[in-house]
Amino acid sequence: MSETFSTIDFNKSPDGLIPAIIQDINTNKVLMLGYMSQEALERTKELGTVTFFSRSKQRLWTKGETSGNFLFVNEIAADCDGDTILIKATPAGPTCHTGADTCFGEKNSQDTRIGEASFLNYLQKEVIRERKLNPLDESYTSSLFRKGINKIAQKVGEEAVEVVIESKDDDADLFKNEVSDLLFHLLVLLEQKNIDLDEVISVLRSRHQ
Repeated sequence: MSETFSTIDFNKSPDGLIPAIIQDINTNKVLMLGYMSQEALERTKELGTVTFFSRSKQRLWTKGETSGNFLFVNEIAADCDGDTILIKATPAGPTCHTGADTCFGEKNSQDTRIGEASFLNYLQKEVIRERKLNPLDESYTSSLFRKGINKIAQKVGEEAVEVVIESKDDDADLFKNEVSDLLFHLLVLLEQKNIDLDEVISVLRSRHQ
């Protein structure tokens, strides 16, 4: 996630809320407008998913927390006056609560596969990161973080070997399960290294432009 902005002055608004414009990083369509408090902005940067301050609920509200249609943050910027935020994001499904692509009723043309790809972002930023920040005794993911990077890297290597072994057979289901295990442990390794999947995707994108 990249950040380009001057100091945000939340005191410019009596209620401490700043408008935040959400734009699709791939299509440049404006998806919606919400309001952020300083805490909402910090949580957005921490989790990598757009979080607003809901004026109706009077609490922090992560877009997609009930629908699953998260907005995964790619870039954050602010205007020259420091009182409006622009967030370029990757939407995981329709943005509007009505089911429309945008809150302005516009069609947002995207590759239909983006929802599945965005699940990997969700898995890292919402599930794996939560187990790292708030570990649970019974959580396998938390146990990996407790054991440290050597154990996590070892698991990635072991799962890669399993993928190679299963690739030589004709059981597609077993092969897909082993690939899933490899992807999961690779995401855990990325999180341990404090690297977002988005950063890896950016490298791939730069190679294939």
